[in-house]
Amino acid sequence: MTATTTSARSELSELGRSETALRTFLHGLPGVDQVGAEQRAAQLGTRSIKTTAKAQAIDLAIRMVDLTTLEGADTPGKVRALAAKALRPDPADPSCPHVGAVCVYPAMVPYVAEVLRGNGVHLASVATAFPSGQAPLEIKLADTRAAVAAGADEIDMVINRGAFLAGRYKEVYDEIVATKEASGDAHLKVILETGELATYDNVRRASWLAMLAGGDFIKTSTGKVPVAATLPVTLVMLEAVRDFREATGRQVGVKPAGGIKTTKDAVKYLVMVNETVGADWLDPDWFRFGASSLLNDLLMQRTKLTTGTYSGPDYFTLD
Repeated sequence: MTATTTSARSELSELGRSETALRTFLHGLPGVDQVGAEQRAAQLGTRSIKTTAKAQAIDLAIRMVDLTTLEGADTPGKVRALAAKALRPDPADPSCPHVGAVCVYPAMVPYVAEVLRGNGVHLASVATAFPSGQAPLEIKLADTRAAVAAGADEIDMVINRGAFLAGRYKEVYDEIVATKEASGDAHLKVILETGELATYDNVRRASWLAMLAGGDFIKTSTGKVPVAATLPVTLVMLEAVRDFREATGRQVGVKPAGGIKTTKDAVKYLVMVNETVGADWLDPDWFRFGASSLLNDLLMQRTKLTTGTYSGPDYFTLD
């Protein structure tokens, strides 16, 4: 790390001390060219890749999936089965890689931990009054600590969008800092809920705010609002993590979540990652897909490349 980078990182770390400093910095970020971002995302989405590269992309995308179930009807049996699928997505093909993580509610963490412990798949839990984030801070932190104590090694927290949109940036910053502390050694993914942030400028500001406060990942969405991950929003977030690393020397991951259902979708995101931030982020440690149905389509396409025929839609378990 250069002396200039060290100095910049030190200066940025001081921003959280004052509402005024945070506001000045966040509103001083360059504005996002909406037309330019949408055109760039659309252009990258038209790129085609060769068969060999597609096979590699599919296996990489499988390794990047946070296999997710966040339903009120989740049961111990359901999440154990999901965890087993995460370890062996295609039981008929041992060469198929495992996924990146399984993501569940805190109450389901112990049952997933029984299956995943020591097997190389991360255990993520949503926390902080997911999906609304509307709870007192002490409850959010207790939620986080309980998930970690039960075995989660990744926490997906939601920011207080009401506070952010009202301009109470320090309140949001302080909650992320406190949640990071409560997470201990677990990695913290900060969910921005971009569908509620209204503008790309707000997405950029929220991305920087989450990173300044110590988030290890920035994540688009809960999957519980109508507008979830989109290519333009993810482009803005990728540009933010690129610029943040340039300024501070610290790399932060990105996780688009919600609405990503097909292999074609996943490949578009991987192309965007490669073209925007480069190969350093083409790794499950730095890029994830929050999804449930995506994995089955990836497996179907993988089987097609291997055997020349599609598996039936009921060949793989439904999640």
